Amino acid sequence: MRGGPSVLGIVLAGGEGKRLMPLTADRAKPAVTFGGMYRLVDFVLSNLVNGDILRICVLTQYKSHSLDRHVTTTWRMSSLLGNYVTPVPAQQRLGPRWFSGSADAILQSLNLVHDEQPDYIAVFGADHVYRMDPRQMLNQHIESGAGVTVAGIRVPRAEASSFGIITPAKDRTRVERFLEKPTDPPGLPGSPNEVFASMGNYLFTTKTLVDALQKDAEDPGSKHDMGGSILPMLTDRGVAQLYDFDDNHVPGETGRDHGYWRDVGTLDAYYEAHMDLISDHPVFNLYNRRWPIYTHSGQLPPAKFVAGGIAGESIVSPGCVISGQVTGSVLSPGVVVEAGAVVQGSVLHDNVRVGRGAVVRGAVLDKNVDVPPGATIGVNPERDQELYTVSKAGVIALGKGQRVE
Repeated sequence: MRGGPSVLGIVLAGGEGKRLMPLTADRAKPAVTFGGMYRLVDFVLSNLVNGDILRICVLTQYKSHSLDRHVTTTWRMSSLLGNYVTPVPAQQRLGPRWFSGSADAILQSLNLVHDEQPDYIAVFGADHVYRMDPRQMLNQHIESGAGVTVAGIRVPRAEASSFGIITPAKDRTRVERFLEKPTDPPGLPGSPNEVFASMGNYLFTTKTLVDALQKDAEDPGSKHDMGGSILPMLTDRGVAQLYDFDDNHVPGETGRDHGYWRDVGTLDAYYEAHMDLISDHPVFNLYNRRWPIYTHSGQLPPAKFVAGGIAGESIVSPGCVISGQVTGSVLSPGVVVEAGAVVQGSVLHDNVRVGRGAVVRGAVLDKNVDVPPGATIGVNPERDQELYTVSKAGVIALGKGQRVE
C-alpha cells in the first residue's frame, strides 16, 4: 500500500478439511474446486489483492501440492513493485515438528514478518466464500488503536457451536469475550436469537501479534490456535475489537449479495453454496466485474452444446460439451454430458464424463470421474449409501477418479 500503512497478508491454508471428504482425500481444503472455475483459496486472495494488500504469504501444510501449484502458477504479482503471493510450507524452523495449530504456524513463520517489518498483519482464513474490502476493516482497526480487530458476522444462535463466538461489550466494538464453539452463548442485545460468529479474519498491529504468539508458545497447555488461544488472550487484555461484516461494502455489490459469507467446511454447506450461484439473481454473484474473483482458467475452447443438448439455471465452464440435459448444476472445465444423459442439481468437477443415458442427481463428482452409459447416481438411495459418501442432507459425493458401478 504505497503511501499508506504497510500490511503483510498471511493466509492460513493448512487445513485438512476432514468434513469435506472425499473432496479433500487428495488435496488441502483451500485447493478444492468451487464455482466451476475457482479454487477456494482464490476468494481470500482476490479480496486481499482487490483491497491493495499485495504482499501475501500462504501458509500450507496438509497435502499441499495442488495448492502450491495453483498459487505459484496463478498468483503472479509484479516483482518490479515488490509484490508477491507465495506459498510457504511448514519448514520446522523451531525444531523437528510440524505446525501444531494456526498460531504455531504463524510463530514458525515469523521470519516472514521480520523480513517485511509491516505495520499491520492481516491473518485471513483460506476456505470461505465471500467478498470483502479489507481496507475498511483496516481503517477501523487503525482508528480504534486496537491490538487486534476480528471480523464478525451475525448467525443464528442455534449455529454457535460451529464457530468462534464474539461477545461485544456495551460499546458494541470492544470484544468482551471470545468463546470457541460454545453450546449455549448469550444472544445479542436486541436480537437474542443471534450471535456474532468469527469469520476467521483478523487484523493485528504487528507488535501485538508477535508478543501474543511468543507468550502463547511458552504455555504448555495451549492449543496454539488463533481462535482458541490468541483471541481469548487478547480479549482478556482488553485490546480486541469487533468489526461488523455488515458494515463492509464492495463495489458492484447488490442488496441481495451484500454480506454474503459461507463456511463451506461440510459437504452440505459446499453443495448449498453452489446452489446459491445459479439463480437469475444469485445470492452470491460471480459476475461482479468491479470486485472480480481471480483465477487461472487455462487454455480451453468455449463450451459447446450439440445434438440437442441443453442447460438451464446452470453454470457451464469452458471446454464442456453438452449433448444431454443439464439443470440446476455447476460444471467445471472439460465436463462431457453425452446424449440422453441427465444431470440435475449437481456439481461436476474438471473432466467428469457422464455417459449416454446416465442419470446424475444431487451429487458432487470430483475431477476425472467417469459415469458409464446407463449408470445412475442419486436415483436409488440405498444403493448410493452402499457405494458412495452420502452427507446428512443426502448429497452424494464421489472422490477424484472414483469408479462408478
